[in-house]
Amino acid sequence: MENQVMEYASGNEMAALAIKQIGYDLMGYYPITPSTQIAEGLDTMRANGETDLIMIAAEGEHSAAGICYGAAVGGGRVINATSANGLLYAIEQFPVQSGTRYPMVMNVVCRTISGPLSIKGDHSDIMFMLGAGWPILFAHGVQAVYDFNIIALKLAEAVRLPVIVAYDGFFTSHQKRRCMRFEKESAVRDFLGEKKEEYPFLDLEHPITVGSYMNEPDLINNRYQLHLAMAEAGKILPGLFREYEKLSGRSYESVEGYCCEDAETILVLLGSSYETAKDAIDRLRKKGKKAGALTVQTLRPFPAEELFSCCKNARTLLVADRQDSYGAGGGNLSLEVRAAVQRFGRESVSVQIKSLVYGLGGKDFFVEDAVNMIEWAERADTPDFEYYGVTPGKEKGTAGEGCPERSAGLPDAGRRQDEEPFFAPLTAEKTKLGIIQVKEGEAGKVQVSGNSLNATAAIPKRLAPGHGACPGCGIPVNLNLLLRSIEDPVVLLFHTGCGMIVTTPYPRTSFKVPYLHNLFQNGPATLSGLAEICYRKQEKGEIPAGDIIFIMVSGDGGMDIGMGSALGTALRNHRLILFEYDNGGYMNTGYQLSYSTPKGARSATSHVGKNQYGKTFFHKDMPQMMAATGIPYIATMAESNPTDFIAKAAKAAYYAKNHGMAYIRALSACPLNWNDRPATERKVIETAVNCCYFPLYEVEQGKTALNYDPESMGKKVPVLDWLSMMGRTKHLQKECYASVVESLQEEVDRRFLRLKARAESPVL
Repeated sequence: MENQVMEYASGNEMAALAIKQIGYDLMGYYPITPSTQIAEGLDTMRANGETDLIMIAAEGEHSAAGICYGAAVGGGRVINATSANGLLYAIEQFPVQSGTRYPMVMNVVCRTISGPLSIKGDHSDIMFMLGAGWPILFAHGVQAVYDFNIIALKLAEAVRLPVIVAYDGFFTSHQKRRCMRFEKESAVRDFLGEKKEEYPFLDLEHPITVGSYMNEPDLINNRYQLHLAMAEAGKILPGLFREYEKLSGRSYESVEGYCCEDAETILVLLGSSYETAKDAIDRLRKKGKKAGALTVQTLRPFPAEELFSCCKNARTLLVADRQDSYGAGGGNLSLEVRAAVQRFGRESVSVQIKSLVYGLGGKDFFVEDAVNMIEWAERADTPDFEYYGVTPGKEKGTAGEGCPERSAGLPDAGRRQDEEPFFAPLTAEKTKLGIIQVKEGEAGKVQVSGNSLNATAAIPKRLAPGHGACPGCGIPVNLNLLLRSIEDPVVLLFHTGCGMIVTTPYPRTSFKVPYLHNLFQNGPATLSGLAEICYRKQEKGEIPAGDIIFIMVSGDGGMDIGMGSALGTALRNHRLILFEYDNGGYMNTGYQLSYSTPKGARSATSHVGKNQYGKTFFHKDMPQMMAATGIPYIATMAESNPTDFIAKAAKAAYYAKNHGMAYIRALSACPLNWNDRPATERKVIETAVNCCYFPLYEVEQGKTALNYDPESMGKKVPVLDWLSMMGRTKHLQKECYASVVESLQEEVDRRFLRLKARAESPVL
């Protein structure tokens, strides 16, 4: 047995440690809670020279999966990590990788699937991967996360399949436990051995084709080979577990049982709940009840025979799912267990199987819950399938009477009362005050009057007080400035992000106007569909005619992962506004780098260390990308120039009503992650404008106009003046980073000169 040392660490930290010790070549990643910490930890190690892992920050999970696939085809050892809707966004890629038989490992930190949006842990994401052709190891504790990451790679390369290591979000990913790890990386690497490529893709003297188009006879043969590979994985896993036990002293099985030998009732579940269930079994055993618990550690290939062997003597099996396969009478684990018993027990075994769905959205699971579940299953009058821990609610128009009762006799957590809206809806009459005057002037350009701050303050706020944003957050500031300019009724769509999270904590909302949320990779497309159906209904007389301004609100993260959707919407030129608040990072998930983060800036995925100075590439120029689509109006704005901000917002609304799409972008403060003080944010933003990092301009009907020129006004300052005002970039003041600042200054100057040239020439 190899020497080991103790670590007090979380599941994500142990995953990152295993990845480092394995010596992977490449990681393609995109941040998503709760898996983000894996990439953050690895980036810290990379910055400090502890690993030479290539880390590629994708603009979304779909691209991250593609990056990983390409690297795997090229012969690299490849790792990925994701969760929930990130997994679903990339899911198209996963059967490609298994179908072409390229090994890699992916950690899936299990989280509930939207919508509605929830970031808490359950198993609704991982079940989508059951038919993807990936073996799935499911860790129920922090130690197993480390061990399974090592075993998974050896399994992947043995059967030439990509493998998933799954574990519970927050319950396992974030909770710290005492764990053991190998003292020397060589122990891990010797266990794995050298990677062998049977068909090297980069052997130019023997070229191969991967991913061929296949007709019917060939495709079924391909799928049969995949079936055989999965079956082989099931055959060799016990041997891998024994081999790893000799190395580590830790024993694993595809099915782990607790007090199952003589148990009359067995509770079957996945993940961290198994540890809680074992405590419940101890409590019931003291009362004289023969109860047991069982968990599956190999979800694919499913260990049907092993499971049946563990529970064949029981009278009742209660399968608890943290997920529902809606309409099937139980979650996927329940269906697998029922199939296993039917397959191997047939008529010789008389066992009653009951199913419960529990713990969705991260609802806590306590020892008392496990006890209640087992006692419920032992009753003869309970149904075969039920939900546990539901708060039923009440029928509309009642005060609690008529509320549906729980037929299963499970605990009722109480009833929610209907509540009247705190704020009355805003009517068109309340907002159309005639303060803002917008009209087309000479050469088709739009002119705005009445855009003073004092005058526009009379327009009712669409955003109610009481949101949960951090002190100094620029999102509500920018949103209120935007909506001050628009007197027409508005419909809002928010991407996932800080702005959405802090304004809509169920059952409350901060919006006095119609509001919709969709995931940030598809917000623009969703809004285009909503807008077009509205215009159609107005044409048909199904809803009142009149101008409605459709506005999508997104952070710069949403405009990264949603870049394709945004550009597609722009190219179609729908009548709507895309409004981006640019705070230069993925702030909602703890500040990872975005494509708009300044070069050199410190973030959770661009650390500063002896081998890294922060983000290594320049910030994205989204307004110019939008300008290339030919939409009628593009503008940048900043709260340091409020009248300019309001005028541009009014223009955007006019264009959205009359001509097509408008894209507007505001620099938005984030004191928490910029690492400065809320009271200084206006000055920080002003300096970003004056150093020309964030120039104020507009592109109207293809013609560029520079609205504020700090150079001609004698207000231009070096970029370093701005960088020095924020903790995330203060390190760039050091002499050793002078070349980074110089390159950023050169790029900022180049972009500004191009803007000035466009403003001075009607053909640019």
